[in-house]
Amino acid sequence: MSKMPNYVSTTNACKLCKPLGASLAFRGIEGAVPFLHGSQGCATYMRRYIISHFNEPIDIASSSLGEKHAVYGGSANLKMGLKNVTAKYKPQLIGVATTCLTETIGDDVKMILAEYKDEFHTGIDDPLIISVSTPSYSGTHMEGFNAALKGVVEQLANGGEQNETINILPGFISAADLRYLKELLQDFGIAATVLPDYSETLDGEALNEYPLIPKGGTPLSSIRNMGRAKLTIECGRTFSGETAGSQLLKLFTVPLTRVGLPIGIRETDRFMDVVSEAAGIEIPEKYRSARGRLVDAMVDGHKYIFGKRAVVYGEEDLVVGLTAFLAEIGIKPVLCASGGKSGNMKESIANVLEGLGCEMPEVHENVDFYDIEERASDLDLDLLVGHSKGYSFARRQNIPLIRVGFPIHDRIGGQRLLHIGYHGAQQLFDTITNTIIAKKQDDSDVGYSYM
Repeated sequence: MSKMPNYVSTTNACKLCKPLGASLAFRGIEGAVPFLHGSQGCATYMRRYIISHFNEPIDIASSSLGEKHAVYGGSANLKMGLKNVTAKYKPQLIGVATTCLTETIGDDVKMILAEYKDEFHTGIDDPLIISVSTPSYSGTHMEGFNAALKGVVEQLANGGEQNETINILPGFISAADLRYLKELLQDFGIAATVLPDYSETLDGEALNEYPLIPKGGTPLSSIRNMGRAKLTIECGRTFSGETAGSQLLKLFTVPLTRVGLPIGIRETDRFMDVVSEAAGIEIPEKYRSARGRLVDAMVDGHKYIFGKRAVVYGEEDLVVGLTAFLAEIGIKPVLCASGGKSGNMKESIANVLEGLGCEMPEVHENVDFYDIEERASDLDLDLLVGHSKGYSFARRQNIPLIRVGFPIHDRIGGQRLLHIGYHGAQQLFDTITNTIIAKKQDDSDVGYSYM
């Protein structure tokens, strides 16, 4: 019998698929409908996944390809699907993302869309159509998210005389984070375009009638003006390749400043300094007071959490921000892991830990939960920090799990978790500290009533 070849398989992925990320980005644009060019199963899976986290309905259209289209191509289905979506939803924009199937068979989506416009656009109330290449086999949901934003600014933004607005590209953060960010910009008196903005489209009000396209999202008029802004602030330390921010710089010479996700004190300080300089005013008292209260809370709770050991996992930039925050409050991040593979996570973590007196943790990219659990089992852990996909590991190891990021499937309110800014750090600090206290209390033979 011949020896079986060695291979590596994914057991439980620590990432999601590219078109799912693109769908989330398109959902953050005014009047937009995400559209997947591929099988119906892809759209169904993504809708179910997103609904479970946000507890909001989301429609994702599909060209619904079957077996014969894998042979003959999906052009006819894509055109028919676009016609149906236009007639039923009357969208301002349709964001077309490809899937593994259509990328594998080689559909020329740009050519098909050009044919569609020639055949069916009338010049009256025609929706804009943005296309982006997002085969899952080539990356993660974060790469799809960023690719969609890059495609949007490339295909919609215009140049011209510079105005006084700034562009904010905050990355994949919660709906509560987006609302907080917009409030912060208002407090600084800044006119800004935040892209994307799903703070209402994926976390809306209870309504008597279901809207086919919910209100909210980044206005198309604002996106068109992004090429005339005086500055772009892009959040993220692990980018590889071109992004929406780099394209605005390249195409329209809009200056680009990059900062990490503003999680914890130092990363928020950096973000605040950039915003303060752009606004030309001092940081408002509201935020200076919040920072002071956060420092006070960290002093109060230090004795309960100092020296605890944690594993952090999730999207690369979220992991970087959370790692910096944990080190600031005295917790040792001993293992940092992501399904992403930018190649920049280790260096980014080293940068944010500089000067904090924290040992460099193990950093693993392009891993799944089987790999994470196998390595973490020997690390004497007190805490897991990440999304719900780590629950099985936490349960087997009897380790508390702090749920952050996306997806959160086994708790309500994932879309309302605040991660960023001094206020977000305060909430995270209280949650982490109380979780550690509760674990000690529950594990005690006698328990206790006072800390």
